Amino acid sequence: MYRISVDSSRCQGHARCMAFAPEAFDFDDEGYAFVPDGMAETAELSESIRRAEANCPERAVKIEEA
Repeated sequence: MYRISVDSSRCQGHARCMAFAPEAFDFDDEGYAFVPDGMAETAELSESIRRAEANCPERAVKIEEA
């Protein structure tokens, strides 16, 4: 099981995560990323989510083993 999160104190709204994995991320009214309910934990981690983490300029996207 994996846990996906976005550190809101680091996110600057560059939308790289959304470009790589639109199925796993969304944006609030101010343009900052978050992980919608139901997507925060997943049994299988897609390559697109791994790319989203690797390409976040602020390293705000985090993947942890739960």
